[in-house]
Amino acid sequence: MVSKRRATTKSNGHPSGDERYTMIDRTMKTFKYEKDALLEVLNTAQESFGYLSEELLIYVSQQLEVPLSRVYGVATFYHMFTFDPLGEHNCIICTGTACHVKGSDRIVQALSEEFDLLAGETTADGLFSLTTARCLGSCGLAPVIVMDGQVRGKETPEGVMRQVKETIFLSKESREVEAEAG
Repeated sequence: MVSKRRATTKSNGHPSGDERYTMIDRTMKTFKYEKDALLEVLNTAQESFGYLSEELLIYVSQQLEVPLSRVYGVATFYHMFTFDPLGEHNCIICTGTACHVKGSDRIVQALSEEFDLLAGETTADGLFSLTTARCLGSCGLAPVIVMDGQVRGKETPEGVMRQVKETIFLSKESREVEAEAG
């Protein structure tokens, strides 16, 4: 018996024409469309699109034949998933108990004030997103941040601010060079 979901996929790509869906389809096929593959499929979707849109959640729900409520429940449980596009650079700050006690709230406050945004928001120029996570599992390194995928421990507001400003400055400089060349 051929599943409807596989029958809708053309051999030359996803029916939408968006090749990013092909990566998601490939992951589902690898895991034989098992419902237990939901976390892996969501991870592939996040990597492919940069965030999980409502359309993506519905697609995954339909393809794996999993209730949308379950897909949403899994996506909201894990800090690594986001429902809005992130900036070019992302700083995740752990707000778990150990990190909070060691000052992660001061890091969030400093970045919020400096860039005029709240946790979960992105700057207007799209260069920087500030996010928080309930726990990153590195309590011995508290307070912990993840800057562009790199875990950093025993951070201070000043140290994080310096790193973020330098990162943004280099991005702006790179954009200017590209604009002049192109």
